[in-house]
Amino acid sequence: MPHFLAGLTGSFAQKADENPTVAMVQAAYDAAGLDVRYINCEVAPEGLADAVRGAVAMGWLGFNCSLPHKVAVIDLLDELAPSAAVIGAVNTVVHRDGRLIGENTDGRGFVEAMLAQADPTGQRVLLFGAGGAARAIAVETALAGAAHITVVNRDAGRGRELADLVNARTPASAEYRPWDRDIDVPEGTGIVINATSIGFYPDVDARLALNVDTLRPGMVVADVITNPPTTRLIRDARKRDCIAIDGLGMLVNQALVAVQLWTGKSVDGAVMRRVLEDLFGSPA
Repeated sequence: MPHFLAGLTGSFAQKADENPTVAMVQAAYDAAGLDVRYINCEVAPEGLADAVRGAVAMGWLGFNCSLPHKVAVIDLLDELAPSAAVIGAVNTVVHRDGRLIGENTDGRGFVEAMLAQADPTGQRVLLFGAGGAARAIAVETALAGAAHITVVNRDAGRGRELADLVNARTPASAEYRPWDRDIDVPEGTGIVINATSIGFYPDVDARLALNVDTLRPGMVVADVITNPPTTRLIRDARKRDCIAIDGLGMLVNQALVAVQLWTGKSVDGAVMRRVLEDLFGSPA
């Protein structure tokens, strides 16, 4: 058996050709001289349990899960990390001492990217979206010290559910706000986050229903979109002298956290970012 199989990590995804994480993570492994391989496996929902058993049987260090597996995989695991338990979804699984531990690095990746430029402690946050990414970001931002989160979402049920989760399971307070018109940034807000797919390729000119004239200089404006890295929201934020954070930082940092969990090693995030910029273009 080739040695690298003992250190294999991988991704369970439905569309293997749409995951830039493979090139990004493998480039970081290679640059660090780690004898580990990262592969992408297309797994249908009905095959998830067999795929997890196979990963264990082959001695994988762990794997990532993309949609639609992030919730379903929980029933196949032995343990959840605290933040993953609060979020209710897993994107990273660690195989350690015969046990499978579920982690969620999405929100942690976002917070790490934000901390490089701004501290969320005591801040009031305006969050657009209530899907999986928004849920992870809301929880981790609250755990990182944010004081209040206003969740803006078109589906009232999901928006209220996320606000209730933040109120019940984190030190922060939260409220839901309907998204039925352009949203003004409330006074006192320090951080604005787009955690929706608005602006993702090919709809690169799609406009977030936000009154950009209510963005103020020095405010943090973050977008989770990676393709393109410079979205319309990021351009609008920069024009108004905001601190703009693109989605590449979140993607790189969540991978850095996952690699550390799998291998116990730190790899070079700059290598990962260069790969993404080659794929999606450098931020303008």
